Amino acid sequence: MINYKTAGESHGRGYNVIISGVPAGLQLQASDIDFHLARRQTGYGRGERMKTIEKDHVVMISGVRWGETIGSPVSFFIENKDWENWGTIMSEKAEDKSDEFILTKPRPGHADLAGLIKYGREDLRDVLERASARETAARVAAGSVCIKLLSELGIRIHSFTKEIGGIRGKAARYNYDDVVRKTASSAVRCLDKDAEKEMIKAIDKAKDSGDTDIRAFAKRPSRRFSHTS
Repeated sequence: MINYKTAGESHGRGYNVIISGVPAGLQLQASDIDFHLARRQTGYGRGERMKTIEKDHVVMISGVRWGETIGSPVSFFIENKDWENWGTIMSEKAEDKSDEFILTKPRPGHADLAGLIKYGREDLRDVLERASARETAARVAAGSVCIKLLSELGIRIHSFTKEIGGIRGKAARYNYDDVVRKTASSAVRCLDKDAEKEMIKAIDKAKDSGDTDIRAFAKRPSRRFSHTS
């Protein structure tokens, strides 16, 4: 069984990923993981940090020798480029602690308050730095190793956006290569170009209003959507 663990904070030095259970003999290079990390950073509505600061790249630490897994846990590190701007705020040194950096107002719709109560902390940053979308970089990296392994077994994996805010793409049948090609050219990875335009409009309206409930800005069509085959 393959298991993985991640460690790191959104504005810390970076993320560590450890994957156990990867069989020996799998051809694996940093570029195999970097490819999926780059895909993660695409898409409509990405934040400025995603677009201009972070250019994710893995540094292989263990479990790979000469481009091939050796049976021991595979581990790697993903650096946070933005760390240089947060060195004091996210410092591990006790002498760097300052009341001016402490956050006490939780964000709605996030894990801030629940985490504060669960771990008995006083600074919300102790929670939100871990419960961050940035952490998905580590998860994508771990998943990319599994994708590489499955590809050796002739299994291909891809995805597409079925619905955003109640806006659904029209029913259609596509083969795997069609899905790969069409989603690559879509800002929201949708197969239906008409639905894509409406999805983008809904995202823009939600952003302008500051309301995370995107459903309030989307009209739900009556048509149904079926899975591809």
